[in-house]
Amino acid sequence: QVQLVESGGGLVQTGGSLRLSCAASGRAFSTYTMGWFRQAPGKVREFVGGITWRAGITRYADSVKGRFTISRDNAKSTLYLQMNSLNPEDTAVYYCAARSGILGTSPGNYDYWGQGTQVTVSS
Repeated sequence: QVQLVESGGGLVQTGGSLRLSCAASGRAFSTYTMGWFRQAPGKVREFVGGITWRAGITRYADSVKGRFTISRDNAKSTLYLQMNSLNPEDTAVYYCAARSGILGTSPGNYDYWGQGTQVTVSS
């Protein structure tokens, strides 16, 4: 079992930046592939970015590539999502997730989820 808690969401203007954090507990954080997902009202949950546990390889959705950066601090058991150049299309509830497997993009691939944190980008 893994427990995940997101934080860092809030209201930001178009073009602004925000950093989300996800604190993990319960199992060895460093052995899990971690991912960020988001879900806007009326839309399905979609993959944002992920990072492997072994080599730290990252993967991003095309919609955020070049603007968002995912990282992890295994010593602190914390996952981060640095979001720059935000626009209103980024408005959503952001979730962190974990799995004991490869860096997949489908929400169904992940076993553990946080409660989510709201990100709102005003125009």
